[in-house]
Amino acid sequence: MASVTRDAAYGDDEKGVGWLIFASSMLGLVGILSIIDGIVALSKSRFYVANATYVFSDLRTWGWITLLIGVLAIIAAMGVLSGSQFARWFGIIAGAVIAIDQFMFAQAYPFWSLLIFATAVLVIYALAAYGGKRYA
Repeated sequence: MASVTRDAAYGDDEKGVGWLIFASSMLGLVGILSIIDGIVALSKSRFYVANATYVFSDLRTWGWITLLIGVLAIIAAMGVLSGSQFARWFGIIAGAVIAIDQFMFAQAYPFWSLLIFATAVLVIYALAAYGGKRYA
């Protein structure tokens, strides 16, 4: 009986608000961390694992790619907070690009890249499962 009252009190529009705020916050955080990763890769390559082999090119190229993806993630985070469907899909695409980027960047800093990869997967889940309802 208590669950019926609780569901009726919150309604369908309120379900998933926490996931959407989480997705927006994590997209912003991952974007900031990706920008920092990119700047560090461009300036101090000694921070990362020595003699790493990349899918293509070198650490400097991945630094630029990661920096640009970080900016993309911050823009997506701001859009997700607006609640539009375009922002939802843009956030899903940004999360997928972050996941792919970090998976390919794993040679430089393996544990950190896998942590960011897992966060991106959670962001994709949150936006795919709960992004259809407007909460703002």
